[in-house]
Amino acid sequence: MKNNPKFEPILDKLRITRKSLKSAQHWKRVNFKDVPALFGNAMPKSGSHLVLQILQGVAQVAPFRYVDHKPLRTITADGRKRTEKEIFRDLKALKSGAIGWGYLTSKPEYVQYFKDHPEIISFFVYRDPRDRLISSIFYAVDIYKGHAQHDYYSSIPMDERIKTEILGRDVDGLEHLPNIYDHYARYLNWLDCPNVLCLPFEDLVEKQAQSLDKILDHIESGSFKIPVSREKAKAVIIDAIQPKKSPTFREGKTGKWRDYFSEEHKQLFKDVAGDLLIRLGYEENNDW
Repeated sequence: MKNNPKFEPILDKLRITRKSLKSAQHWKRVNFKDVPALFGNAMPKSGSHLVLQILQGVAQVAPFRYVDHKPLRTITADGRKRTEKEIFRDLKALKSGAIGWGYLTSKPEYVQYFKDHPEIISFFVYRDPRDRLISSIFYAVDIYKGHAQHDYYSSIPMDERIKTEILGRDVDGLEHLPNIYDHYARYLNWLDCPNVLCLPFEDLVEKQAQSLDKILDHIESGSFKIPVSREKAKAVIIDAIQPKKSPTFREGKTGKWRDYFSEEHKQLFKDVAGDLLIRLGYEENNDW
């Protein structure tokens, strides 16, 4: 039963029920109707497992029912593009006290859903496109051998890999790799969604306490309040953050793109990405 995909929805419901009962007993609660749902969203290779660990820390200091063990994806592990119906089904499962996480693009329909459901507290994490690009290459080459670009990237030097990540790649039979601007364009609308807190990955790493304050303030922006002091809440969450426990962790450092980008790469990136870095707040102009 465990290895049969047909039974996975049943197993998921059993997991949720078990976790909810355990949480109700721990927090001495009959229900979680006054607890908001919480959703941590991130771009792939932009700190999603850091987001998950933060959410797991939040669940230790506030009466949430459970943290979903699986991320919400728009594309399945085997490369199938999921339908809007499937994705909305996942979003509608975010009931009071539930904590979800995932990689949700900012299609207007999804952004509108969060606007229409302010009871879902959501934050979105993005990363410097140059660092994300380098991280994506190492993930495809060294960590996930089943990646659509693994064979190709393994056959070419780093110089060509970087160019491919910037320009994109479209080959019959393989998942389309968009250029760097188009990849980010799928998520940019979150920056304009007023009830979604947007945070750069770099701040979560370098300005951890301030970033956690922003997340906790966002969670408490309504009537719900976390039942421990702010300092204790941050200490518990920081203790839950253990990057090396992530199966995709490599370095987790910021600014490493400088070790790999040549002047040619910089110019190519500027030609393709336009004002992307300026809009995201990583540069004031294109003279970098």
